[in-house]
Amino acid sequence: MIICAVPAKDLVNAKQRLVPALGPRERHELARAMLSDVLAALRAARLDGVWVVTRDPEVIELAVAIGAEPLASLGEAANSSHTTAVAFAQAEAARRGARAFLTVPGDVPCLTGDEIQALVAGAREGAPAFAPSRSGFGTNGVALTPPDAMPLKFGEPSFQSHLAAARARGLEPRVLMLAGLALDVDAPEDLAALAAEGGVTESARLVRAWADAGAGSARPVPPRVA
Repeated sequence: MIICAVPAKDLVNAKQRLVPALGPRERHELARAMLSDVLAALRAARLDGVWVVTRDPEVIELAVAIGAEPLASLGEAANSSHTTAVAFAQAEAARRGARAFLTVPGDVPCLTGDEIQALVAGAREGAPAFAPSRSGFGTNGVALTPPDAMPLKFGEPSFQSHLAAARARGLEPRVLMLAGLALDVDAPEDLAALAAEGGVTESARLVRAWADAGAGSARPVPPRVA
């Protein structure tokens, strides 16, 4: 059994680093659209299970609608901490006897089903697979066989920290450069990249529409990309 877990915080409080570019309504809409795009890519990858770790009723409804399983976190810590949410899912995957455990964040809307399959294929027992963020500091994708092969800790510079932690456990980490998975939308400058590279994703359509219309809010929006 191959499982992928996606931690998802409350949408209403999502993407605080985008405050200089987007108002509360836009941030909420974008966070929801990005999660929808990620779950659609995971569905296309045809894994045995997709879990969304959340306490947000809106996210739970979205997950169920797209065929994912909501994995309700035990407390506020798991809801607010990416690391704690992933650890919660890892433990559940091991408990259910999963062969492999993957995790990706909910803000990588350019992710594709093919990239998820590449992440699955990249991991072997004794050789976890890691996909870095575009900056090279963060970890945007992980595949572990078995699920409890090693603990994971997120937040920059997690990518190099994960490689070092794997080697310290006698594992041989494999690095996969996956362009869609690498683009996490965290900062205002990422919005222009999403508009340019997001193709037909719901997230990119939103950002382009805001740029065309001036976003309808008092805050600035990313420049229009030709």
